[in-house]
Amino acid sequence: MIRKLVGAISVLALSASLAHAEFPEREVLGVVMWGAGGATDTVARAINPAAEEALGKPIVVLNKSGGAGAISTAYVNTAAADGYTFLYGAENPQLHPIMGVGSLDYSSFYPVNILGRGVAVVVVPAASKYQTLSELMDDIAANPGEVKMGSTGPGGLPSTVGALIANSAPFEVTAIPFGGEGPGLTAMLGGEVDFMPSGISAAAEQIKAGNMRALAVVNTEAVDTLPGVPAITETLPDMVNFLPWGPFYGVFVKGDTPDDVKAKYVSAFSAAAEDKGFRDLMANRGNVMMNISGAEAIAFLKKWQQVTAWALQDTGAAKVNPETLGIPRP
Repeated sequence: MIRKLVGAISVLALSASLAHAEFPEREVLGVVMWGAGGATDTVARAINPAAEEALGKPIVVLNKSGGAGAISTAYVNTAAADGYTFLYGAENPQLHPIMGVGSLDYSSFYPVNILGRGVAVVVVPAASKYQTLSELMDDIAANPGEVKMGSTGPGGLPSTVGALIANSAPFEVTAIPFGGEGPGLTAMLGGEVDFMPSGISAAAEQIKAGNMRALAVVNTEAVDTLPGVPAITETLPDMVNFLPWGPFYGVFVKGDTPDDVKAKYVSAFSAAAEDKGFRDLMANRGNVMMNISGAEAIAFLKKWQQVTAWALQDTGAAKVNPETLGIPRP
């Protein structure tokens, strides 16, 4: 009788183990942080077919926007830690504690894959007297406060890039805010400002059309989207302390998801990120492929938060001092 009981228990344990090893047994839910048609949604839907093929089950995509990503992050965080709900996320949760949105950031999640990141570029009108970034920086140093920079307000991409530059070299400029990168670049072409940091995706067409000149990409090396444009570190070597930086896109599950489920996701999205159609889309949008996970992704997330939090603090945009959150200055 005891032998039969032990045998039955062993069969049940084996059955449970096999059932778990077959993850996913059914469709899974991929929650997109932003609304349909946005950058994060576009990236998610582009990689989704290849990820479905690698997982062997359908991925239902759910757009759940609101609260600068806080609603979707909380939604996934309250779901069961079984891997059947994951997040297609962007960089925003890493700033929620700093901006007073909430205490939940990616430290509560496991980064299945940081798929890629956007890259900023420093641009001037084609007719500008500045032919190089060195010329622009020399003029800023010689005439503090006189050179006008296009901005989108505290916390936006231009002001954040400006803060990173200011931590690397003399950079006293007058920032003129506009209602987005598009309006700011248009105003720059109209002579309202002298230069503007911008995302490559917002400026690339005007650069290719010859209306703007790119002085540098905010990266440690040149990027394929803008061949021939030097990395900002060629002129400002101390910028290496803050790079890589830029908006990013990733896949996240709850931190206490079983290790074998995490591994299945890592394998699936690593393969999906190599899909040619996905890589072409990322390149066309001016993004740099990363395709990293685990410890490498965690290190990237921590550095990104550290650099950006203090840039926001320095520009007066932070609602909470990063030091009080245990985030050291880079």
